[in-house]
Amino acid sequence: MRVILVFFVAFGWVSGFAQNKQVLYGFNEIPQSLLLNPGIHVPQKKHFGIPFLSQIHINGGSSGVSVYDIFGDTGEDINAKIEQKIFEMKNTDFFTVTQQLELINFGWRSQKDIYFSGGMYQEFDFITYFPRDLAILAWEGNANYLDYPFDLSEISTTGDLLTVFHFGANKKLTNTLTVGARVKMYSSIMSYRSIKNQGTFTTRFAAADAPNIYEHNVTDANVTVETSGIASLEDNFSGGEMLKRAFFGGNLGVGMDVGATYAITSNWTASASILDLGVIFHSKDVENYSASGDYTLHGIELIFPPLSEGEGTFPYYDDLEDEIEREIPIDTLYNAYSQLRPLKLHAGLEYGFGKVAGNSGECDCLNKGGAVEREQKLGLQYYSILRPKGPQMAGTLFYYRRLFSFLSAKITYTVDSFSYSNIGGGIAGDFGKFNFYVAADNMLHYGNLAKSKSLSLQLGFNIKIYDE
Repeated sequence: MRVILVFFVAFGWVSGFAQNKQVLYGFNEIPQSLLLNPGIHVPQKKHFGIPFLSQIHINGGSSGVSVYDIFGDTGEDINAKIEQKIFEMKNTDFFTVTQQLELINFGWRSQKDIYFSGGMYQEFDFITYFPRDLAILAWEGNANYLDYPFDLSEISTTGDLLTVFHFGANKKLTNTLTVGARVKMYSSIMSYRSIKNQGTFTTRFAAADAPNIYEHNVTDANVTVETSGIASLEDNFSGGEMLKRAFFGGNLGVGMDVGATYAITSNWTASASILDLGVIFHSKDVENYSASGDYTLHGIELIFPPLSEGEGTFPYYDDLEDEIEREIPIDTLYNAYSQLRPLKLHAGLEYGFGKVAGNSGECDCLNKGGAVEREQKLGLQYYSILRPKGPQMAGTLFYYRRLFSFLSAKITYTVDSFSYSNIGGGIAGDFGKFNFYVAADNMLHYGNLAKSKSLSLQLGFNIKIYDE
């Protein structure tokens, strides 16, 4: 089955998740917004996240298909719907999964007015691009695709399970400028990637005197799968081993975040951040697979039929797999490799209006020339994450309102790779020293979640202490 890992590792049908947290970005009442921009305005004197509950983050989507598209009760044959989507989707469509669980989060303001913060969180991040050519080959078979070169470079996928330890500092340098930075240490639990592949798979008629009717040609192939922390789990899978890797027992890496907020006027504010500018060095429990070269495969007398014809077609694929394993050497290597973290960019521009938050008047006399926290804000946000086939971007319009002195809300409209109609919202409340928040997006689809191509939920509980 190793050849299937090498050639078809990316060919799966999963619903997935994305990393954009458009509701939390710039929501200063939430301590976890520091993780999206270490240079925000921090209102509290100190905070403590309730362990394992301070941030629970799950986000979901696929850019080309929803569950309803395939399994919805529309009266159409499910095979017809699958076939339609296979041909509609592009090889740049993707499925991703991201999940985060914050274990520890804390922060305090020093006597020099520097806000220090730190903590630890667990993260799972996965992406696979839709290998359109290989999906067509599997679904349709090759009878109608003689001499068509199916592109192996469409295989592109990565997955990481890791813990992140972080510590940052935030400082208001002037009345108009606040900056921040955060250092990170990554402890990888397990990881794999298969990117920058190449090659083609073509079925042709064999020569007239050939013993078989067809021949299968693999041309200019260079397909690799790099893994760390996976091979040993076959014989040593235990909770203790996973916990050891989570606390610096796995492959390690370093990174940083930087961010800033600038008051253009007392109403206009701009912000930006760069997150996960870092790398993980994989040297422990590394096992990589590689297949390369040009090969002509014989021994399969019939064209293999489409999977859409049912389970009886599987033996043909078993024959093809056996033939490939005999003819194409798959090298197992143990070379260390380094992996860049998925770089993320945030930017925002907001206009504050209405009464000054927490004030009955329109003047914040202690902050002349600087930003004024208004009870209402309108703004724009930009988000980008660097992925194997290029950046994935999103744009957001938002409206923020302080409802009461202890409760604030934010509504967002986001355009991204998943949807042009993503309405999200969140609330954050301070009840004494107890802080809670909840945020979600694609709220228009909550009546039928299967129709949504992306879903998101973040919630958390903290203790916040203000100046007394």
